[in-house]
Amino acid sequence: MKYIEAFREGDKISEVYLCKYRQSATAKNGKAYENVVLQDKTGTIDAKIWDPNSSGIGEFEALDYVFITGDVTNFQGTLQMSIKRARKADESEYIPADYLPVSDRDLDEMYEELMKLMKQVENPYLQKLITMYFIENEAFIDAFKHHSAAKTVHHSFVGGLLEHTLGVVKLCDYYTKQYPYLKKDLLLTAALFHDVGKLKEISNFPENDYTDDGQLLGHIVMGCELVGFGCRHIKNFPKRLMSELQHCILAHHGELEYGSPKKPALAEALALNLADNTDAKLETMKEIFKGAGDSKDWLGYNRLFESNLRRSSDL
Repeated sequence: MKYIEAFREGDKISEVYLCKYRQSATAKNGKAYENVVLQDKTGTIDAKIWDPNSSGIGEFEALDYVFITGDVTNFQGTLQMSIKRARKADESEYIPADYLPVSDRDLDEMYEELMKLMKQVENPYLQKLITMYFIENEAFIDAFKHHSAAKTVHHSFVGGLLEHTLGVVKLCDYYTKQYPYLKKDLLLTAALFHDVGKLKEISNFPENDYTDDGQLLGHIVMGCELVGFGCRHIKNFPKRLMSELQHCILAHHGELEYGSPKKPALAEALALNLADNTDAKLETMKEIFKGAGDSKDWLGYNRLFESNLRRSSDL
């Protein structure tokens, strides 16, 4: 099949894609059209149905696999598809695994690397907490390995939560070497658990959308609750240690306006916030460049970075 990452302006496409989103809209001239987002395992592309009443446009909904015929165009520096014909695909026409974006890295290898790093934790209570979830709970482990870390912004693919967590733990491990006063056991454990609430905040693929609890509570609160539940089920778990661990999770977005109920009050909470932000932002920029293909031109203003972006020059 023709994967989305290989699309180039002028391509004529006749393939099956997963419809992630479909919504009717009205142009300034009053004419109806539809916004569609198509997905395969390599990414997504925005698409338009300019004539939704055409006989060539069949019935389909979001999360359906759809046989699409259309042209790849360029709109303000971003590839887009103009859909000419569309119909719901038969099950014999697609393999679901082709439509789930997956980490470039091997999931088992990443998990093994993560657990090797966590063996550095010497505190017996924190090690019991890690073991409770990440060693003994097979259902939790499987979910953690295959979940995404976000709906769209960064690491929004199968294995994204694992890859992001590994990146944050590795940065925190480096911080403890550069700044020895940081409490390694607390920081590494907080890094491991900082986003576990996303298992309940975001639904599984192919939907990968916010759940009711995700909308009402958010992953920070739910992650804090999960850690508190685990700590309370470990005999004599120190109350102060539990509070400090939960604080790191509650403060890991750094600012109240970014969703953190608390701002960092501990050095370890600040370090976790910096590591989380670094990994998320650099992965986001990586994915922006990947979506731009081979383009070396300016990509236009990006609201997240509040800047016009382009790749650096080859030296």
